[in-house]
Amino acid sequence: MEVQGHADARFGPVRDCLAEILGTQPGTGAAFAAWYDGRRVVDLWGGYADAARRRPWEAGSVAQPYSVSKPFAAICALRLVEAGQLDLDAPVQRYWPGFRAPATVRHVLSHQAGVVMLDQPAPTSAFYDWNHLCDLLAAQEPSWEPGTAHGESPLFYGHLVGELVRRTDGRSIGRFLREEICGPAGLDFAFGLGTSEQARAVDLTGLDDAFEAAAASGRPPLYRLAMTNPPGAHDSAVVNSAPWRAAEIPAINGHGTARAVADFYQALSAGSLLSPGMLAEAITPHCTGPDRVFGHDNSWGLGFGIDDDGYGMGGHGGNYGGICTAGGYAIGFVTGHVGSFDRLEALDNALRRCLGIPAIPAATDPPAP
Repeated sequence: MEVQGHADARFGPVRDCLAEILGTQPGTGAAFAAWYDGRRVVDLWGGYADAARRRPWEAGSVAQPYSVSKPFAAICALRLVEAGQLDLDAPVQRYWPGFRAPATVRHVLSHQAGVVMLDQPAPTSAFYDWNHLCDLLAAQEPSWEPGTAHGESPLFYGHLVGELVRRTDGRSIGRFLREEICGPAGLDFAFGLGTSEQARAVDLTGLDDAFEAAAASGRPPLYRLAMTNPPGAHDSAVVNSAPWRAAEIPAINGHGTARAVADFYQALSAGSLLSPGMLAEAITPHCTGPDRVFGHDNSWGLGFGIDDDGYGMGGHGGNYGGICTAGGYAIGFVTGHVGSFDRLEALDNALRRCLGIPAIPAATDPPAP
């Protein structure tokens, strides 16, 4: 299928790059968007939206980009910090009595709280019961003393942040995101899809045993424990189901367009989502070094992965959203068919060549999942 959408004439090579990717990608398609110099200069999509490859990916198709969702959760809490309703350095117990780990709000937002796994097996249905899963997390011993190390909480970051939002504001994090962030900013990104929104959802394909084994290769033992209990987060039968899409699982099951992801980062950099001071705090590294869950070295701000090029967040299967502060551009890439970050790297470098910016060398480690 042809690539759809718009790219300024200057960015024709980006369209060509996406066309090449889609020409070899099995399963469902992908979308890429970019901002530069205050304008959305690329907004492209193509391929199919369903596993049977009968329904085309359209302008309004929404995909689940896994951990690209996490900054959308974090910004909800950061808004409450700005409003004086949450204190970054207060213990979580101030807002969530009974929470066992001696962590602060800052520890939670910067992946230092240590609540990354559950000791006791939980069924897939736990994802659909917010209160029950939060009770399990509250009772969980941390995997390290909060503040002494860091590691992404792959499945639970959104519940940890979201319960702070709910207990402080009274709204679920999905409702807060819609009413305070995405609705006013016109961002097509949500936690918990209604019936009409589910009709626009893209099927995830390629989530087979070989892909998951490759993703887990070389990871610390904590990776498997943190990623597989409750089971189902990487099972196509689960993540393509109506109950999953309707649930709020804000660490991983946001659904949105590449356009919304790129627009989110552009709005952040323009100062329309957070104050300059709050944004500066959020994108300052709070911890740097080996990630206890994923193994590679990284740096975390308050909900954002930080590197020398800028800030953002990658997602399982090759998704990404972020901003290159040095190059002055923001991007979003969402894919229905999971794979490596090579596709993102190719698109990013095609964009950089159009801007006359040196290409990014091949990474030894992927962006934060």
